[in-house]
Amino acid sequence: MSILKELQELSQTLHGELHFDDLHKNIYATDASVYRKIPLAVAYPKDKEDLKKLILFAPKHKVSLVPRTAGTSLAGQCVGEGIIVDTSKYFTRILAFDERNKTVRVEPGVVRDELNAFLKPFGLFFGPNTSTSNRCMMGGMVGNNSSGTTSIQYGVTRDKVLEMNTILSDGSESFFGPQSAQDFKENLKGNSLKSKVYNLLYNELSNKETREEIEREFPKPSIHRRNNGYAIDAILNNEVFSENQDPINLSKLLCGSEGTLAFTTDMTLSLDKLPPEHNMLVAAHFLSIQESLEAVVVAMEHNLYTCELMDKTILDCTKNNREQLLNRFFVEGDPEAILMLEVASEDAVKTKELAEKLIADLKKNKFGYTYPILKGTDIEKASTLRKAGLGLLGNIVGDNKAVACIEDTAVEVSDLPQYIAEFTEMMKEYDQKAVYYAHAGAGELHLRPILNLKRAEDIHLFRKITTKVAQLVKEYKGSMSGEHGDGIVRSEFLSLMLGEKNYELMRKIKQVFDPQHILNPGKIIDSWPMDKSLRYVPDREEPIIDTIQDFSDSQGILRAAEKCNGSGDCRKPVFAGGTMCPSYRATKNEKDTTRARANTLREFLTNSEKANRFDHEELKEVFDLCLSCKACSSECPSNVDVAALKAEFLYQYQKENGISFRTRLFAENVKYNKLGSMAPSLTNMLLQTNVAKRIMGVALKRSIPKLAQVTTRKWYRKNKDRFSGQNYPNGQLYLFLDEFTDYYDAAIGRDAIEALSKLGYQVIITDHHESGRSFISKGLLDQAKELAHQNVEFFKDKVTIDTPLVGIEPSALLTFRDEYLRLTGNSESAKEIAACTFTIEEFITREIEKGHITQKQFTDKSKKIKVHGHCQQKALSNMTATFTMLNFPKNYEVTLMNTGCCGMAGSFGYEKEHYDLSMQVGEDTLFPKVRSSHKKVEIVAAGTSCRHQIKDGTERIAKHPISLLREALK
Repeated sequence: MSILKELQELSQTLHGELHFDDLHKNIYATDASVYRKIPLAVAYPKDKEDLKKLILFAPKHKVSLVPRTAGTSLAGQCVGEGIIVDTSKYFTRILAFDERNKTVRVEPGVVRDELNAFLKPFGLFFGPNTSTSNRCMMGGMVGNNSSGTTSIQYGVTRDKVLEMNTILSDGSESFFGPQSAQDFKENLKGNSLKSKVYNLLYNELSNKETREEIEREFPKPSIHRRNNGYAIDAILNNEVFSENQDPINLSKLLCGSEGTLAFTTDMTLSLDKLPPEHNMLVAAHFLSIQESLEAVVVAMEHNLYTCELMDKTILDCTKNNREQLLNRFFVEGDPEAILMLEVASEDAVKTKELAEKLIADLKKNKFGYTYPILKGTDIEKASTLRKAGLGLLGNIVGDNKAVACIEDTAVEVSDLPQYIAEFTEMMKEYDQKAVYYAHAGAGELHLRPILNLKRAEDIHLFRKITTKVAQLVKEYKGSMSGEHGDGIVRSEFLSLMLGEKNYELMRKIKQVFDPQHILNPGKIIDSWPMDKSLRYVPDREEPIIDTIQDFSDSQGILRAAEKCNGSGDCRKPVFAGGTMCPSYRATKNEKDTTRARANTLREFLTNSEKANRFDHEELKEVFDLCLSCKACSSECPSNVDVAALKAEFLYQYQKENGISFRTRLFAENVKYNKLGSMAPSLTNMLLQTNVAKRIMGVALKRSIPKLAQVTTRKWYRKNKDRFSGQNYPNGQLYLFLDEFTDYYDAAIGRDAIEALSKLGYQVIITDHHESGRSFISKGLLDQAKELAHQNVEFFKDKVTIDTPLVGIEPSALLTFRDEYLRLTGNSESAKEIAACTFTIEEFITREIEKGHITQKQFTDKSKKIKVHGHCQQKALSNMTATFTMLNFPKNYEVTLMNTGCCGMAGSFGYEKEHYDLSMQVGEDTLFPKVRSSHKKVEIVAAGTSCRHQIKDGTERIAKHPISLLREALK
């Protein structure tokens, strides 16, 4: 029987899901590492029984299993040729919590930050804290023995693991936890797989020479970040193998084993009290890396809670990221390095004294040139900046990238300055200026060479540099893998790092646990070569991909997709805030992440043999649930703009496969709205019928927006004389009367014109063209391109910074600042107009700041307001302007709701097949917050889609910000 037939039969027996289509296989071919292996299938097990079936299936069919949760591994742990077993979708429960004993039992798919949100009310938390903490999961943290910024105070994951429930490679369930010597010896009896494991460990580790060999060759015990191979050094100091009376705990051995020994179904973790209430962060600036590292030795004498380093390369990356640019507020001058040094205590005065003592000590030793002290939310902003470092490295334009291979080395803190000095000299031999960042206080810096792994020459350097660094780390008796694990990239150096005898012992351990090598083969033991199975074929002929949009800012659309390094920020759950990625948040399917879309596009643009490489159903499927919200363009550290990629895909795909009736209907809505506006009442009545909805392919439950009885443009022409004779002390502006405001939201258009006029601005409304937003969203880019050129040509001699272009509907207005640049080939005229284009909230806030608008012009009445932000406004502008504008009337109390995407996204929420998902996205954050708001609270949303979704989802009427401001005018 063929393996395909066997997989089909297996899928019928599982409670969960099994996928073996090309789309899922391509999506799971990579993680956050440089490696790529096409798996046989992808499983989403629902329970233990599913896991057992998979484990029993594997040896019978000579198939391997690769455990995976969030897939943010940097060393290649989550790629393989067998069945990827993704527990992130269903194994997500907190099973037990013991407040008194400060323990919690969780399944592997529990997100680290979600766990801590659950624990916070009890004054407890799980200490290890990775840079991916808002999406990484406990299974991955245990598999990798993760640590992060907090390890200098709270240790690493292995320190916290108390118990593990597992399924062994023969399908048997096995518990590992603390045991007395007597209990350990009881497990030696019998002939089960578990007893064989115990016997091997007992026989080998009872040998004094073996224990001495381990102590001699393993990293220094003082290096708490050490994760080379299997942690046999962690199970020596107990009553079974030493004079120590502590119990033995084999879960310490499994922690960090990268799923190569057993499949973990749940784990019990010890917890810590929340950090002290009062903390301060000293951001010490330095003129050289070496100076900063010497300062670490001094700083670590101050009982720090974090000691993190960012170098100039990382800091420079943050200048080009919309989201992180705001978090650079504390950077002074142009430092080569910044140390983020956190002190804390239960007393605010004492904490300030601790910070001042730290600064005094640094000054005394002549380290650093400035020492800003951060408090409160500023600490979180600075920490977010540092956390984004990994993803930001993917922002380097072109094929040169900061490559993960030697980024995980850890040495004793006192050895760090000398080690880095030698490392830096070594890198000069290879003409390398490496990137330095992360956990200086733990003796670990994430050192990355800049390489082009599309070139055979650099792949050779990839191996050479890694080998040389491994030898250097060994000289310092350090750890090659501090927290990111061995995976593919470092496993083949384990015999060097730990000695041949210890490596042979680890091979025996792997053999007894997994005699048929079904569990994550190629990692740790008998590893795959570190310079094979890379994402790119070396010295390949780069595909030439012609696009209608200009992707020159990324050197083409393929490299725009390749910017995704797999860091998985798009998997952050709702509680983490932000918007990215709405469809993943609703479905929890990897297929619906920004990462999946970028990687699938990369796969087909690289490997397709079709003349039109976009012409693939798999691409159609992976882009189908993208809402084009633009959140990824700002929230993704690499600024992977999937909305732009989707628009290009739709255009290219439709060239081969045609354009549907519904697509044309939505894209050409202006044409049909002109016709409908001749008899708006009749049109509105007909469009609300189920017959009309079925013809249009619209969900029957969805209401259809009603055409205005009089369009905004007609009203303006009729009332033009009212505005022509007035005095306008604040000058002129061009109001971009978008197609949505004109035909549907005419009342808002009137409010905008009247408000601006009353505030002293002459509003000029011209016969410009529609924005083209509908054409862009539906992939009709030839029409969108024509409109972009026409509008740029129309406004280029009109719009200036003194007579700006101001818009009401964010999605329409922001095309001038975003899509028009790509569609016009970044023409100088388009860029000049973009620089003078403002949302109406941005414009009014700017005028408030100039003093052209005063509080005397507004009511003194009180009003409470809650604002939902439009996705593209958040991504391409900001919500600060809306807050400032609405907060300007003296007694207006404004709250920006922490909401994600509304779920409507233009036509997306109308389409019958997308309606349920659209409403589910709305339920994630927006609908509950609107429903819980008092009826007297005004709900505000700038987007026409957002207002419509709020009405359909909550029966509340949301107003545009300018309408509320118009009401506030005296």
